[in-house]
Amino acid sequence: MISMSNIVKHFGDKTVLHDISFSVAPKEVFGLLGPSGAGKTTIINILAKQLDADGGKAEIGAKPLEVGLMLEEDGLYTRLTCAENLNLFAGIYGLPKTKVTETLESVGLADAAKKPVNKLSQGMRKRLALARAIIHTPKVLFLDEPTANLDPTTAAGIHRLIKNLCEGGTTVFLTTHNMEEAVDLCNNVALLDKGVIVEYGPPHDICKKHDSFKTVPDLGAVFIKLTGNKEVQA
Repeated sequence: MISMSNIVKHFGDKTVLHDISFSVAPKEVFGLLGPSGAGKTTIINILAKQLDADGGKAEIGAKPLEVGLMLEEDGLYTRLTCAENLNLFAGIYGLPKTKVTETLESVGLADAAKKPVNKLSQGMRKRLALARAIIHTPKVLFLDEPTANLDPTTAAGIHRLIKNLCEGGTTVFLTTHNMEEAVDLCNNVALLDKGVIVEYGPPHDICKKHDSFKTVPDLGAVFIKLTGNKEVQA
């Protein structure tokens, strides 16, 4: 459903992606893991056609209107209500207004339908951005650190929603620096450090391979072992 082959990207004299290759199967949750600045968002932007690579090939097995995006900058209209934000996108996709109500309910924002975005908490804004990304039931969903800086309860709700989407047929590509989140959600992960994939595969298999399977799989310990980079959440 998603693939990258030998992708290279430069910003000026700096190479930010070095020969990146991986593939994501239909209905899979794929996690791209690494600290801030590792190149995760650049990879999503290339796959979403918002950036051009300087070498290699990137492909998505879905049409543009079959893709959902939840990026770091949410792009919500702050003076509009939650429902008004979603109504705009429902109109673009030719969806009935009932879909707006249904989607707000799915992310726990039904009671905030008439609340302006500028009155929402950070967690509520995240959930609204996710609602906008999934309102059209995309075949492929890109999530850029969807639970960053959220409380555990809100994050757990987003995790449940991601799992439900995959069960319904959506392929999910997410970036995170939270290793526990990756173990909980992902079928496969790629560990990215300074623009290089240092390990790839099922989270449990990676942990076993590097002798870090103790009481629970510890991808954070694996990442530190491979890179020496401690800027990840254990």
